[in-house]
Amino acid sequence: MRCALIDAEKANYPIMFMCRLLSVPRSTFYAWRTRALSATAARRQELAGHVRRVFAAARGTYGCRRVAAALNRAGIACSVGLVADLMREHGLKACQPRAYKRTTVPGPTPAHRPDLIGRDFTAAEPGTRLVGDITHLRTGQGWLYLATVIDLATRMVVGWQTAEHLRTSLVIDALAMVHQHGHLRPGAIFHADRGCQYTSAELGRFCARIRVRPSVGRTGMCWDNAAAESFFAALKNEMYHRETFPTRARARFAVAEYIEIFYNRQRLHSTLGYRTPAEALTHHQHRTAPHRSLTTQPTRTCPRSLTHLRLYRACAWSTLVPARRTSDAGDGRAAADGRSPRRTGPCPYRGGQPDPPGAARAHPRRRDEVPHPRAG
Repeated sequence: MRCALIDAEKANYPIMFMCRLLSVPRSTFYAWRTRALSATAARRQELAGHVRRVFAAARGTYGCRRVAAALNRAGIACSVGLVADLMREHGLKACQPRAYKRTTVPGPTPAHRPDLIGRDFTAAEPGTRLVGDITHLRTGQGWLYLATVIDLATRMVVGWQTAEHLRTSLVIDALAMVHQHGHLRPGAIFHADRGCQYTSAELGRFCARIRVRPSVGRTGMCWDNAAAESFFAALKNEMYHRETFPTRARARFAVAEYIEIFYNRQRLHSTLGYRTPAEALTHHQHRTAPHRSLTTQPTRTCPRSLTHLRLYRACAWSTLVPARRTSDAGDGRAAADGRSPRRTGPCPYRGGQPDPPGAARAHPRRRDEVPHPRAG
């Protein structure tokens, strides 16, 4: 460490003065400068570059555990302790969460809803157990309210909506997004807090129409809806508190970018074994999908595709080889013999109009030209 300090301050102080002050022989200092890096030091130096890269790609939101998980997923073996040591040396600190503030306000005459989750935030299949909540975001134009719906099986934000109001329609729009995108199964549970939007009769009628069972926790108990509260804590800690939003449109764009790009598809989730929600959804789909052999499946061809192929071949052939012109008498003899008359003019599928019967051939056939298979 003393040699490193002398090397760092050699531009400000004489080396002889610092060596005498720190009791370091000059020969020792010069030998330290010319000494080759050991294997351990070289590996730490290389790993430090990977740690900085992962930390920057995660927007400064990853701690030592997520950074170590990301490096191991990329094939770079490292431990959590080593990553924590390197992050401490290079001054890499993940953003820290802020204090919790209660915002749930119960309605004057709320409808009775049971608690069907019971703080069990797990699900065997996607689309069966979902949680939702509302949060507020301050902008230069006023408040912007965000309602989300999270699937407990994949921890993916499958539905979300923003608005300038706190009416029940905000929650209904977020839940309708889940229903329209096919992330909702009949008889699914939708759990939320006991806010007036989630205990309203309007939301109850909408849930009955899409065959969803509503569920609410106790008033003021954030732990009854911990999964939704955890997402809002991550959103505000990793995005909202680090930016300034002059307009509601800018805040809405930032929310969409965080949810759809970073959280659902890039951010490693500790509950999912340090996988992304999109990877967890893909795993469930592959596990439940029937295994089909490519050799046993019959080849299916769309009839419309065959029609388009025939039209394309007819147009291409008529362009390459113009049809022969015939007279009215020739057409009559062909009809009398039971044969269909020859087509005259360009291909009708190319939008051309046939020439009058008996017209002279515009381009006489060349000797090396391939005759039409239907020509006599």
